[in-house]
Amino acid sequence: MSGFPTTRRSTVARIASIDGEERRRAWEALVSAYWKPVYKYSRLKWKLDPDHAADLTQAFFARAIEKDFFRSYDPAKAAFRTFLRMCLDGFAANEFKAASRQKRGGDATLLSLDFQTAEGELVEHPAAPNTDLDALFHKEWVRSVFTLSVEDLRSLCEARGKPICFEIFREYDLDPEDGVSYARIGERHRIPATTVTNHLAFARREFRRLVLDRLREMTATDAEFRSEARSILGAGFE
Repeated sequence: MSGFPTTRRSTVARIASIDGEERRRAWEALVSAYWKPVYKYSRLKWKLDPDHAADLTQAFFARAIEKDFFRSYDPAKAAFRTFLRMCLDGFAANEFKAASRQKRGGDATLLSLDFQTAEGELVEHPAAPNTDLDALFHKEWVRSVFTLSVEDLRSLCEARGKPICFEIFREYDLDPEDGVSYARIGERHRIPATTVTNHLAFARREFRRLVLDRLREMTATDAEFRSEARSILGAGFE
């Protein structure tokens, strides 16, 4: 059975849709996946203070929407995330020359962005002085994909009446206590260890599928999708 889901049309394609609502949803999906990598990259590369990095992040996406930055993307030349970062570099250079960080609106509504959380992550896990910022951008993008997929899994489990599956996944894989075990989790939830195993297997299977769905959404071609999936899930994911 193929490991490549096709349930979500690429966001990269949908941002050029003639349907205004579809275009709006596509931009929201793109911003939700990329705003935190853009913010952290901006903070570290250009040594911006938090407020200026937040302004630059908001202005970049607002201008990208207004001016349709990504219409010129050519998947034969680079991964979309690389192209987006290059657009950011060019936008920032122009902004610094003009000494202007005006927030501009387009035909889509930007998400409410939690810059305080992003800043807290930078404080809790500071980057080394010699950090490869291109690699950091990729790492933060991967983190965003996983974070969004975790929320997708939470919603899916609730919708299917299986919130316990998400809780077990959280307790065993996301935030395990010292000495965590199937037996201990089973005692906490008053279910057999074998049931814990089954619930965890379900959650892991669905989480993997949701990660692939998100990757499918955030890539432009099958080749890019397969490359990103291998880099995140390993060569054996197929």
